This record gives sequence, structure tokens and C-alpha cells, in this order.
Amino acid sequence: MTKHKLAIIALIIANIIWGAASPIFKLSLQNITPFTLAFIRFFGAAILILPFAYNHLSFDKKDLKYLLILSLSGVSVNIIFFFLGIQRAPSINAPIIASSGPVFIMLGGIFFLKEKIKLKMILGMLLSLLGVMVIIGKPLLENHNTEPAVMGNIFLVIATLGSVIHAISSKEIMHKYKAITVTFWSFLIASCTFFPLFVYESFQPAWMTNIDYRGVLGIVFGIVFSSAIAYLLYQWGLKETEVQEVGLFAYIDPVAALLLAIPLLGEYPTPLFFVGSILIFGGLFISEGRIHWHPIHKLKHKS
Repeated sequence: MTKHKLAIIALIIANIIWGAASPIFKLSLQNITPFTLAFIRFFGAAILILPFAYNHLSFDKKDLKYLLILSLSGVSVNIIFFFLGIQRAPSINAPIIASSGPVFIMLGGIFFLKEKIKLKMILGMLLSLLGVMVIIGKPLLENHNTEPAVMGNIFLVIATLGSVIHAISSKEIMHKYKAITVTFWSFLIASCTFFPLFVYESFQPAWMTNIDYRGVLGIVFGIVFSSAIAYLLYQWGLKETEVQEVGLFAYIDPVAALLLAIPLLGEYPTPLFFVGSILIFGGLFISEGRIHWHPIHKLKHKS
């Protein structure tokens, strides 16, 4: 099996894990504060992979700025706003909004990597952005408790932008270092940004005395699966694929989230949820112009 096929498998597994993450973490955040969970998750994951990264920790000082960008965008910003978002909005919204990432990746590729622009890309991006607006404004249109949910959806958009910056900037250094090197330093740097917020939350009523299976589930899933395993797979897969290909694997996330959110949280999609989803994915299909970019197809046919 070629490296490209293995990279596709790695990205599929990573996105299944991250798709399951939104309902799991929403459940966990009912029992543990967000920045405490974020710090324990990434500091614990950094310690977990340290023995494997120990012989690959060195990096060129001039690449420090890229490591900072990667960790601050792809971990710090992404996770802070992801946690704040799913606390306020349905967890099934998170992967749908994140699925619009390819639109922003395409825009980034156009402006920063000087990739060619086509009319169908513009039309597709506008359609996908309309879908994002439908998801964001869904609480208003459905006359629900609007303010927390709308703000939560906006937070999820910011989280998506963080992951997009991470994907684009990763290409600057991923060819120079092993995936475990970039992952370890990203986790450690991000842990430093979470630490002051973790200390602040520590002055609130002690969570350790009240923690139950929900908090434990979030910590274990966060450290082992959603951080250590998924990020390593993602970083390695990113190294072996093209920038525009990476965002396409986000197709998997909404399916994994929906299948878990229904039994775990009792969250069910509404008609407007489907409308927004169709607009987002329809726009992506128009922009890409070929359904065979779906990751399963690529696994079968890409040599």
C-alpha cells in the first residue's frame, strides 16, 4: 500500500474520531470546566507521546514562528472556541460548520499559495457560506432560545478558521519534520496558553470532588483518542496529501457526530439543519467539481 493510501486511511480515522468528539465533549462539559479539560487533555497528550517524540524534538529556530502559528491556530484558538461553541449550540452543528473548512482553505490557497481561481469555485464558496449562515441563524428562524445558540455557532465558525490556518501553515514545515515532532510541540505550546485559564478555573468550586463518568470520559477520550492518536494521524496524513485534499475528509465528521449525538445527547437534526447542510456540501461539490474527491473513492483509486 502506498504512502498516499495510508495517509488517506489516517485522515479518515482522524476525522471519525473528531466527528465523535463534539457529542462526547458536550457531554463531558456538563461535568468539567472547558479550560480545565483543554489543559488536561493536551498536556496529558504531550506527556503521553513524549517517549515516542524524545529523539525527534529538535527543530530549526527559524521555524519556531510556524510552530507557534500551528499550535495557536490549530489547537489553542480551535479548541477554546470549539468548547465554548458546543456548550451553547447543539453538538451536531460543530462538524457541519467545520465542513465549510474547505471553502476557507480554497480562499487561503488562492490568496496565500497563489492557486488558480475559477468561477465555479466562487459560486460554490458563496453557496457554502450561505449554508453556514443558515446554520448560524437557525435558532432565530426556529424561534428558539437564540442568544446562546447563535453565539455558540459563531464560536464554532471561529474554531473552524483556526483549523484552516493550521492546515495552510502546516505545509510550510511538515516536509521538514516528523509528524510526532510537530504534534508534540503543538500540544506543549497550546498547554501553556491553556494553563492560566486552567488556574483561573481552579479557584472555582473544585471539580475533582464532583467529577463523574462524563468528566472522566472527556479526559480519557481527549488525551488518548482526540489528541494523541487523531492529531498524529492528521499531521502525518497532512504531510502526505495536498492542502485542498485535507478539508475534504471533513465530510466524515457530521455522520460520526450525528450517529453518536442522537443516542448520547438526544440531539436530532431539524429541517433547517438539513437545508444548511445541503447548501454547504452542495457548494463544496460545485467548487470541487468532482464527487470522486470523496475520501473513500480516493482510497480505492489513487495510486
